[in-house]
Amino acid sequence: MNLDSYAVDISRTKRATRAAEEVRKQYAKQQRRKIRTGTLPAPNLNISLDSYTSFVKHLEGSTRILALLGAGLSAASGVPTFRGAGGFWREHDATQLATPEAFAKDPSLLWQFYNYRRHCALKAVPNRAHKVLAKLAGKKPEYLAISQNIDGLSERAKHPSENLQLVHGSLFDVKCTSSDCVYLETGNIADPIVPALELTEQHNISDVQFPLKNIPRDELPHCPKCRSLLRPAVIWFGEPLQRPAIDRIHHWLDGGKVDLMMVVGTSATVWPAANYIYAARNAGARIAVFNTEKPEMDDDPAMGLREQDWFFKGDAAATIPDTLKEIVGFSA
Repeated sequence: MNLDSYAVDISRTKRATRAAEEVRKQYAKQQRRKIRTGTLPAPNLNISLDSYTSFVKHLEGSTRILALLGAGLSAASGVPTFRGAGGFWREHDATQLATPEAFAKDPSLLWQFYNYRRHCALKAVPNRAHKVLAKLAGKKPEYLAISQNIDGLSERAKHPSENLQLVHGSLFDVKCTSSDCVYLETGNIADPIVPALELTEQHNISDVQFPLKNIPRDELPHCPKCRSLLRPAVIWFGEPLQRPAIDRIHHWLDGGKVDLMMVVGTSATVWPAANYIYAARNAGARIAVFNTEKPEMDDDPAMGLREQDWFFKGDAAATIPDTLKEIVGFSA
């Protein structure tokens, strides 16, 4: 190749590079014009500009928004999730511990498990996603969040109670185990709840190498009215949801068309969580999933993601603030 030909090739390459760069800039400008505040999605969002833009525009135009909040929302705050393949506490399957039968068999073990969860939740602080979801209520008054979490972090993030429905109870509520007693205490944040359950930083009772205590029954939490054992006022496997919670959700769903449903930090593969997605879909909602794993398609098409829906892969503590910033701003 002579020098003249080499110079021509260099010139063509530079022109092609400049042209490609100009196209890229024009495309970016076009995308910015579609977004109200002129921002682009954060680099960690594994989603195209077009999908991000369509979600933001749909969110802006939505009035009735339903959210389903799961354990993944609180994972970044340091709250153990006990879900999936790692759903064990010590050598115990957490789903087997969370039953009335397990409590009746070994109340000492159960209270040590729940006292540990209370301790972890009290040490944790709400993350940005908790705060952004709470702030969304100020922008969208008809928004309702259904929380499967019992850690109290949404409440501590100042999520308005009129826009939040707990369905599994709270770690910080306790009730009497006697069928003849109606004692219920809410908002008990004592840590430990009784002296026999005290934890120290030097002893991690989640570690199977650390021996658990065999706490005598009379040293466990007792009802101040009838002296029966107290238990966490959470919904265990095999127990029905509280009727007022179900009625409130059904009343909201009966209120008209649902514009958007956000599924946050949960696979929503079990009922009644899956039923809420089904009901919202039937009421006209498009679905946005914020989770580390993409939901599997179900035999019923109402349960799977459709072409017009969105999937934001990653930790909800990051993806929720990055996608809702167009509505709630950057200060959350």
